[in-house]
Amino acid sequence: MTTLTPILTKNWDRADSFTRAGYERDGGYEALRAAFRMEPDEIVQAVKDSGLRGRGGAGFPTGMKWGFLPPSSPNPRYLVVNADESEPGTCKDIPLMMANPHVLVEGVIISSYAIKSNLAFIYVRGEVLHVIRRLHQAVAEAYEAGYLGKDILGSGYDLDVVVHSGAGAYICGEETALLDSLEGFRGQPRLKPPFPAVAGLYGGPTVINNVESIASVPSIIANGPEWFASMGTEKSQGFGIFSLSGHVTRPGQYEAPLGITLRELLDMAGGIREGHRLKFWTPGGSSTPIFTDEHLDVPLDFESVGAAGSMLGTRALQIFDETTCVVRAVLRWSEFYAHESCGKCTPCREGTYWYKQMLKRLEAGQGSEEDLETLLDLSDNILGRSFCALGDGATSPVVSSIKLFRDEYLRHFELGACPFDPAKSTLWGGAK
Repeated sequence: MTTLTPILTKNWDRADSFTRAGYERDGGYEALRAAFRMEPDEIVQAVKDSGLRGRGGAGFPTGMKWGFLPPSSPNPRYLVVNADESEPGTCKDIPLMMANPHVLVEGVIISSYAIKSNLAFIYVRGEVLHVIRRLHQAVAEAYEAGYLGKDILGSGYDLDVVVHSGAGAYICGEETALLDSLEGFRGQPRLKPPFPAVAGLYGGPTVINNVESIASVPSIIANGPEWFASMGTEKSQGFGIFSLSGHVTRPGQYEAPLGITLRELLDMAGGIREGHRLKFWTPGGSSTPIFTDEHLDVPLDFESVGAAGSMLGTRALQIFDETTCVVRAVLRWSEFYAHESCGKCTPCREGTYWYKQMLKRLEAGQGSEEDLETLLDLSDNILGRSFCALGDGATSPVVSSIKLFRDEYLRHFELGACPFDPAKSTLWGGAK
């Protein structure tokens, strides 16, 4: 049995975990002092050696991304933290910022120092006002203690951090759409190249990282890259927060080494709710192909999940038992993607709209098997042809559900209605 590794989540149960005093009590900001005894390039190399890969979904090596910044540029360098968490099922960054915002602030300072940036932004989703307030408080406390501002801790290094509230758009989780929003424009993805590392925010070299990625940096500096690399698997190193939600006895955040399995996590979480069995689940949020109980022992690392036909994504494990209609679930996800499409490109704008229309009919039993082929053909015209990954992600639940649950789609047609009672899948209607 793989054991949990509470590092980012270690003090979440403490009443003052979000305060600077509570954070410093357990060694908070000591990693920052250690970082200032290192050269910026040494920190970049340490992050590379640790094997830390982006925790926002793509899994790109963090240190390598930092290394893409051009050695010289007439424009300032920027660090931007992507805190626009909004995909269905993804719920790790918001509780992290609520319970331990100072680990993010310390990570921002160390990372900015490493990439030689003097201005950093935390772009947070506008609807989570409670998180925004807590981040503002943490940043203010850091300024008061001399961790931000001019000549931080006598190091000669200056840094300002801005907490920026978005307007609430899923597309702004895409890094270039986030930059457009941050600059005051409508959030829509940019054509690449140029990539943000070369021409990002205000045309300057920019590093964009997820909250959990940046929050992991202080522990790497404090404990060494070898410590971080000793956890996880050979190619997916370190720990991560796994978010279990849905039909599970004890939903919540489980911080564990990459490579743990859903079977192990379910054991820790008390299993599927009493009297029911696992039907399907998402390994990385709604934009990843779904898995079934046949995938319980797939190691939850980037390579193993990819080899099994899905993506690790944000480790948002949405658990569904046998009371759930898979067609209804895919319809709900498709409605989300249709609503959140920015409309910039035809495949995503039109494709997600037709997903929603067709799945409504299919869920009501008003269709035929030919409609499934039309859905798959539609998916082929979205996947790889949309401007950004939102369109690609929208195809994942549709294609994988037809592949794994084709008979369930056909049953809707045979009955002329949905064979499932929606109330049974609710926590109150399905409980025994």
